[in-house]
Amino acid sequence: MSSFAGQAPYAPDYASYNWTGAPSNFALATNQDLGGNSHTENLNKWYQSGDQAYIIVASAMVLVMVPGLGFLYSGLARRKSALSMIWACMGSLSVVTFQWYFWGYSLAFSPTATNGFIGDLRYFGLMNTLGAPSPGSPLIPGLLYAFYQMQFCAVTAAIVMGAVAERGRLLPAMVFTFIWATIVYCPLACWAWNVNGWGYKYGVMDYAGGGPVEIGSGLSALAYSMVLGRRQERMMLNFRPHNVSLILLGTVFLWFGWLGFNGGSAFGANLRATMACWNSNLAAAFAAIAWVILDWRLARKWSMVGWCSGTISGLVAATPASGFITPWGSVVLGVVTGIVCNYATKVKYWIRIDDSMDVFAEHGVAGIIGLIFNALFGTDAIVGLDGVNVGAENPTTGTKVGGWLIHNYRQLYIQIAYIVATCGYAFVMSAIIAYGINMVPGLKLRASEEAELLGMDDDQLGEFAYDYVEVRRDYLAWTPQKSSQLEDGHEIPHADRYGIGAHSEMLEGHTPEEACKQSDEDDESNGQPAETTASRPAAEQHSASERTKTLVDQEKTA
Repeated sequence: MSSFAGQAPYAPDYASYNWTGAPSNFALATNQDLGGNSHTENLNKWYQSGDQAYIIVASAMVLVMVPGLGFLYSGLARRKSALSMIWACMGSLSVVTFQWYFWGYSLAFSPTATNGFIGDLRYFGLMNTLGAPSPGSPLIPGLLYAFYQMQFCAVTAAIVMGAVAERGRLLPAMVFTFIWATIVYCPLACWAWNVNGWGYKYGVMDYAGGGPVEIGSGLSALAYSMVLGRRQERMMLNFRPHNVSLILLGTVFLWFGWLGFNGGSAFGANLRATMACWNSNLAAAFAAIAWVILDWRLARKWSMVGWCSGTISGLVAATPASGFITPWGSVVLGVVTGIVCNYATKVKYWIRIDDSMDVFAEHGVAGIIGLIFNALFGTDAIVGLDGVNVGAENPTTGTKVGGWLIHNYRQLYIQIAYIVATCGYAFVMSAIIAYGINMVPGLKLRASEEAELLGMDDDQLGEFAYDYVEVRRDYLAWTPQKSSQLEDGHEIPHADRYGIGAHSEMLEGHTPEEACKQSDEDDESNGQPAETTASRPAAEQHSASERTKTLVDQEKTA
């Protein structure tokens, strides 16, 4: 045993789970705020190096989820806006890193604030954050805990960025991210995980972020999409994801990172972390199976996008539940989540909000399901696997931490109250923030209609995910120049072109209204007032296509 002169003895210097975390008289260290003085003592001696190494690696794994979201959203969008989705996710990471260092961590986790809603500035700029036990677990120091939790906020903000798809400007989105992280995410994190948060004291079971991360992102994205408005419907003809391989790549990145997200939330290399990884994989796999079967029922084909969507929804549902429920409960969770979230993708049509990346269905709804399952299948046998929460009790019910599985039937209304509070707060506050930013000169959230046609890559970035010489970035608008002529000397009519006539006119500088009018006039001048390529006889379509193909080949040769 080692000790300081005149002070009580400290924990053994060697690592052992016989002594979990910092010693009980840790406050007697040479620097109470920092957990000791690094000039005179080894601050690492209170923690196992394996636990610290695991959480550092888990933090890096969670960070990989941000570009994973960028790839996912990029693949789901059209080619002309593909790079802007990656930029939005990576840009939000930079903004959140500054916000979290500046005051985000303090507002979420400072233990000296007792209002139950949001923290104070005790940890402002990482002050008083070093070797003392973290607010979340005695297994790791505060400095490491702050870094790990920063990745959670960054991933949540990146999820919300799905709302800007194909029509949102990037600068206002970054301003929104900073304010949203401060006013929405930090309070939600405080409620669930701060020792003085009202949800924590109320006995809410939220393992890795069903409220702050999943409901917070799902409802916030829905609110942002509502303020942003729907995409132009005439530009949505034949819409489909432009790169399914990129969607799969993003999903794999997310799955990899999620094992650090859920496994690392045990805050140590222990059995609870392993159980969380098992539960995450089970929920993801069974949700994917349920989703693709539902899609196959309609199309009689297997969908790669459906598999990715189901996998993500299962991982989302496992976020609040993987550290509380049993493996067989995760199987049920995956099946239920895959089915419910598949149908939840239709909600955006009922409420007429263009949630283009289905953030609400796959994150908001799945997060709610995971929280409900905690009340049904949560058990103290899983909670105690971390070695810290053995015998932990719910402060509200006075029972062991768990749900109906251990006869704690009151846990259900606790979870429902928490869900209602987080949903309402995230949606209302996000909508207020978005409306407020939209009213500031120069920070209008939405790009112009012409910019939407041109694509966010060209309008917002000036860089592109792909560069083609022969084909325009909007494939529907690919057409020979108007001045090009067929062999008989006549201009190529709109009906014989690839793409939509109105889109071609808009690319040449006409407003959408002028484009539609010009397209109609051109069709009438060609004696085909309402005819389109699709409505013409197959032989004529083939002939027109052959003539156009010949012309394009001649232009390439020239």
